[in-house]
Amino acid sequence: MTKSELIQRLAERNPHLYQRDVERIVTTIFEEISAALARGDRVELRGFGAFSVKRRDARQGRNPRTGEQVAVADKAVPFFKTGKQLREKLNVGDGN
Repeated sequence: MTKSELIQRLAERNPHLYQRDVERIVTTIFEEISAALARGDRVELRGFGAFSVKRRDARQGRNPRTGEQVAVADKAVPFFKTGKQLREKLNVGDGN
């Protein structure tokens, strides 16, 4: 599902709201999650999951085309851990 599909679906389920308002709400939520992660904060949405930032140390990599070794700098990467309710919803009926 893309962001525009999410906005469309939410607008259809909430006919009392204008689509531009739904778009503004969704955009604001995503911006706030991004800003919190940029500050190093953890964002937890109960039942859905938690977003956090993990650090990857600098390392020696390899250029796959030439085989030459290259230095890869340390970096921050976003990490998402699913919540219990979401995991259970995804695994209904698979024998687990």
